[in-house]
Amino acid sequence: MHLDRQSVSRLGDRLLFPDLEGSAYLAHAAISPLSTPVAERIAEVTRDYGRGGMAGFVRWAPRLQQVRRDLAALISAEPSEIAFIANTTQGVIDIAFGLPWRKGDRVVLFDGEFPANVTPWQQAAEEFGLELCWLSLDAFHDSVDAGLADLERALDRGVRVVAVSAVQYKTGLRMPLAEMAALCHKYGAEIFVDAIQALGATPVDVSWGIDYLSSGSHKHLMGAEGAGFLYVAERCAATLKPRLAGWLGHEDPAAFLMGDEPRLRYDNPLQRGAQALEIGTSNVIGLAALGASIELLRQLGVPAIHAHIDAYLDQLEAGLVERGFISHRAKVPALRSTLLSMAVPHDVRLSKLGAALRERGVVCNTPDGLIRFAPHWPNAHDEVPKVLAIMDEALAALRGRV
Repeated sequence: MHLDRQSVSRLGDRLLFPDLEGSAYLAHAAISPLSTPVAERIAEVTRDYGRGGMAGFVRWAPRLQQVRRDLAALISAEPSEIAFIANTTQGVIDIAFGLPWRKGDRVVLFDGEFPANVTPWQQAAEEFGLELCWLSLDAFHDSVDAGLADLERALDRGVRVVAVSAVQYKTGLRMPLAEMAALCHKYGAEIFVDAIQALGATPVDVSWGIDYLSSGSHKHLMGAEGAGFLYVAERCAATLKPRLAGWLGHEDPAAFLMGDEPRLRYDNPLQRGAQALEIGTSNVIGLAALGASIELLRQLGVPAIHAHIDAYLDQLEAGLVERGFISHRAKVPALRSTLLSMAVPHDVRLSKLGAALRERGVVCNTPDGLIRFAPHWPNAHDEVPKVLAIMDEALAALRGRV
């Protein structure tokens, strides 16, 4: 699948988002708007299915294998290590219920994580008699070394899995995954990464030692909702127990649907690794959309996107601090993502400010008591003064000074 010549992504250029309303869309950490190439790819798939039904499937099934290869390349994995799933949470559930647990195994979780990377582990703990070990993220905000020291103390007591988000949804803290993975392996543990707040804007590479990784496509990957992928390292494939497998998890699962002779059987072994967890029919539309978006991201390169957004947030953070906001952005550049979260001035109500900004064309989010700004590659640096001017207008209105 290749984009046409007019579908070229450029840093700071909204040309591929002609229908996007407002002056600044800063909510990519929630749901990204669809670019023209992504919307056109969706329309192409639906036209093919509308014209031919089964013929549409026949055309798009092989093209989705290119999406698998593109996803693998994005994180430096092998295509065989990638499974198509519906969303991040499904991937967490697949691993939480697919590991060969022993009663009393310990799982490290972090207080402040998004619930998608907590609830499945809690359910698995109840089902298999596991012990959950909670660590605070505060130490990582202080320094990498302090956070890693906390983690090492936990690992020294014996841990089966550490589950962590690549980027924390609330504060934008970028976790030191390579160092965490090295520590996990030193103590015989594995690391699971929820990558949805990173992929597409913040570099993530499974060669850092990541064992499992799950992500949906509707945030910084800029695809549509209802499609995602799960990575299972080949070294982990032999021990995975796909307790939630479906019919597509078997070896050669569709053989009985082709050929001249009956071939239906129920005792085919399950595949090894990630693709044993592809339980049934994929979201062809969503995965095709993701493929189109990855083509745009590849034109720019994730490191260049990250640097572009980082410079945008430098300006925005400075302007907001001048206006009395308190930044929760990491002081160490290596721990910064593409999210900027701020505590609002004491005389301003968060929900009212978020609504006032949206009414004036600045779209952002307010997770768990903070205001969060999440630009992406289409956001231009010269947009920042406009955002700050709108912020001044909104603050003045809320304070009754207009």
